[in-house]
Amino acid sequence: MATVLSVSGSPSATSRTARLLRHLDADLIAQGHEVIPLDVRTLPAEALLGADFAHPEIVRATELFARADGIVIGTPVYKAAYSGLLKTLLDLLPQYALTGKTVLPLATGGTTAHVLALDYALRPVLSSMGAAHIVPGWFVLDRHITTGDDGGVVLDPASAAPLDQVVAQFAAALDRTVPTATAPTTGTGTATATVPVPATR
Repeated sequence: MATVLSVSGSPSATSRTARLLRHLDADLIAQGHEVIPLDVRTLPAEALLGADFAHPEIVRATELFARADGIVIGTPVYKAAYSGLLKTLLDLLPQYALTGKTVLPLATGGTTAHVLALDYALRPVLSSMGAAHIVPGWFVLDRHITTGDDGGVVLDPASAAPLDQVVAQFAAALDRTVPTATAPTTGTGTATATVPVPATR
């Protein structure tokens, strides 16, 4: 079982990006992985903007990155670039914070004109931070992320199928890099993490 940090770089409280990530988190949990959600917008703005490396919440976020075997990073795309909020956090992490880690980059936006932001804006930064393996990411149109009658996320089939594929590739990469834990000799239960499902917004 791998530990996955799922990072939303959206500044919005009603973020489609965050809802998409939490939807995918559930898939990874179902495969036996521990998933830790991190919404960058919940970190103190004064610490992010003031580059306060010693702030307890920044220290905690840095420790979460260090603990994780895999990182899912989701961001809305603004003006052909990943969010400024995400940049403030990445700038506070150690230079090689992603060393040895498997990373899945995801982006959302209103038009396919932003598709190349993943490869030309975000991926080079992740690579420079030492990521061992950046699996192919995916760009999801905002209109492909909707809310069902039960409050859950509904993905347009045009995005659901490729997302299933990239998440499967990410999970397979984790399985290759993280040793399989030895089954316990006593007891019958297996502890798994749970991720809270966002309320309908």
